Amino acid sequence: MSTTAAAKFDDQLWSAIGDPTRRRMLDLLLVEGDGTATTLSQRLPVTRQAVAKHLGVLDRAGLVRATPAGRERRYQVDDAQLARAAAQLSSVGSEWDARLQRIKRIAEAIQRTQHIEHD
Repeated sequence: MSTTAAAKFDDQLWSAIGDPTRRRMLDLLLVEGDGTATTLSQRLPVTRQAVAKHLGVLDRAGLVRATPAGRERRYQVDDAQLARAAAQLSSVGSEWDARLQRIKRIAEAIQRTQHIEHD
């Protein structure tokens, strides 16, 4: 996968996870093992059609896999893709922690300098 394609894929992934309804759907699928648009809509405050659209977004992001089941499709969480997303989130969190530490050190240095100048 090219860098541009990987970045677009990551954008799809984070956009998919960024929606609270889709996160709730992922939670339900993780707890229940699988589900259809119909069964998920019974547990969520949105219509079956809205659930189906959300499942499409999750599917395109690779977070769920669909298996035909009669007239419906059963969805399951793709554990590998979810683990990849969790690892990326952890990495981003670590990067931001490091940035905040650098900002804190700079602010403390400025504060010390201003304190020395006023003495």
